[in-house]
Amino acid sequence: MKSFISVAAILCGIACQPISSNISFDVSFDSSVSMKVLDGRLLLLISTDDSNEPRFQINDGPNTQLIFGQNVDALGANEQVSFGSEHFGYPIQNINDLKPGDYWVQALLHTYETFNLSTGHEVKLPMDNGEGQQWNRSPGNLFSTPIKITIEAGQSANFSIVMDQVIPPIEEAKDTEWIKHIKMKSDLLSEFWGRDMYLGAHVLLPKGFEDHPEASYPLMIFHGHYPSDFGGFRTTPPDPNMEPDYSARFNVSGYNIIQQQEAYNQYLQWISEDFPRFIIIEIQHPTPYYDDSYAVNSANQGPYGDAITYELIPYIEEQFRGIGEGWARFLYGGSTGGWEALAVQVMYPDEYNGCFAACPDPIDFRAYCLVDLYDNDNAYYYDSEHKQKNVPIPAHRDYLGAVNSYMQDSNFKELALGDKSRSGQQFDIWEATYSPQGEDGYPQRIWDKKTGEINKEVAEYWKENYDLRYILERDWDKLGPKLQGKINIYCGDMDNYYLNNAVYMMEEFLESTTDPYYGGEVDYGDRAEHCWNGDQENPNHISRLRYNTMYVDKILKRIKESAPKGADLTSWRYK
Repeated sequence: MKSFISVAAILCGIACQPISSNISFDVSFDSSVSMKVLDGRLLLLISTDDSNEPRFQINDGPNTQLIFGQNVDALGANEQVSFGSEHFGYPIQNINDLKPGDYWVQALLHTYETFNLSTGHEVKLPMDNGEGQQWNRSPGNLFSTPIKITIEAGQSANFSIVMDQVIPPIEEAKDTEWIKHIKMKSDLLSEFWGRDMYLGAHVLLPKGFEDHPEASYPLMIFHGHYPSDFGGFRTTPPDPNMEPDYSARFNVSGYNIIQQQEAYNQYLQWISEDFPRFIIIEIQHPTPYYDDSYAVNSANQGPYGDAITYELIPYIEEQFRGIGEGWARFLYGGSTGGWEALAVQVMYPDEYNGCFAACPDPIDFRAYCLVDLYDNDNAYYYDSEHKQKNVPIPAHRDYLGAVNSYMQDSNFKELALGDKSRSGQQFDIWEATYSPQGEDGYPQRIWDKKTGEINKEVAEYWKENYDLRYILERDWDKLGPKLQGKINIYCGDMDNYYLNNAVYMMEEFLESTTDPYYGGEVDYGDRAEHCWNGDQENPNHISRLRYNTMYVDKILKRIKESAPKGADLTSWRYK
């Protein structure tokens, strides 16, 4: 009996081994969608969920579907490109590890343009086409209709996919009585990129703008991700026929109706008799790397900081009667916009008179989310001498601390979407903004994208040029007198991306300042998630809709305290 069991175990050990699949896909595009040869990132998207196209189902969380990617150069119509086991994927790295079952498959070509940079490098990158650097809906990208396939256990199979559709152009926003749209060529950016480059803005005009040609106005700059139009402002009540939706993020029913009501409330407040008259702008500054530039000068993206501050802002003030002086300009925003508001204030201290930075991206790289870029060796795992497996570093949590994605997840997704920091996603844009330029013209990696090993030389460059807490501490003797009373930071203490940790470190430094004391404000929302902005009375899903009005009282107080002698404090109050 004992020997029988041994033989049976051996036989089962052989027979029960899964037979390896050998799966491949051949992808091409039809001549009906393009007769040109195209460069870009070819993406293979695979989903077990047919409720939406696979291209709209890629994310960092547990419900993500599958993506594999590879670069293509000079790809012509009807030329086939094969996907196999050698092509990197997320969250499954090897396509042969697909489980047996039914799938919906789609291909998409994220097209690249060639840029001849002023640095002498030639790089291939996706130009924004009015969508704000969204690879799955960028006009001009090619894609296929999803098809259903079945993978059998141990199957060797090849599937053909033809991209026969192209994403159409996006219609530009139109001017209204209250909102104007401007677009200007930037000489600084055009020189860097070797082609015409433009900056845009949506401009909200104050009540009485046409009736008071003698008035000049302070400028409020709302920084953030790419805005297709001026958000959160409508001149009519909510649509009575609108069907209420559900916001999974906030666990709120009818959030679409709430958004419209808040937008209408802003209009009513904006036109009320006692509301101060400002100009508010939202800036369009997408780059070939992301949906915005982070509003600072960068080795890889060019002089966006100078272009916005010295080209775009004066142009807008000239067109719409802005006061045009640093004491009358204010910055605010959340998340990316929070980092931008603080960074621009720090790097252009005389050009702006205050920032209100909500839930900012990491402002101290000792707390780059949960990674210490200077002390840690790896961005994906905590080291352990005795555990068999290193402990993965979380990337996203809820307000109770439950983790649903890790640093490796986010970065592997980006690597599938694009190499050389070309994914258009969060970690790659930080790299494109903060890193020195590599010999190939692309950003130097802060860490190895596959292993997570941190490059300490690149980290040191980041520290000297973009670590805002470090820069303030290093240069406080020069910056302090120019920034006194101008720095205000807000963050939830359960920020989903752990951004509050860097804010704690920044606060510790700011509270230690003397000669002068910084004289601003740092505040936290109890158990508040991303992106808490300083409102202690309302939940996130409400306060996030009120950026354009919530700091007004503080701005007026700052103007009263700091405006130079002889400054225009009356024309914009219509007095």
